[in-house]
Amino acid sequence: MQRFTFICAAAAASLALVACGDKPQELKATGVKQDRAAYTGVGKSQYANGGWTVGDKNSWEQQLKARAQYGQNEYQRVAAPK
Repeated sequence: MQRFTFICAAAAASLALVACGDKPQELKATGVKQDRAAYTGVGKSQYANGGWTVGDKNSWEQQLKARAQYGQNEYQRVAAPK
């Protein structure tokens, strides 16, 4: 019975030590800049919408409003039933 208690205690201790071995998760230097505003854009890209000017905050906000109104609003997208 003492052997079983010792094995259980050793297993519990090893599990406790394993839980303390978590490594910190940090953002590594990958060359990606995180400090720019979204409206500054990514330069020339085939995925950029043509309705906004790169670096213009007002045109960026207008494009977001238009996309929210016409692209994501189901009441506007779905035709009224006849």
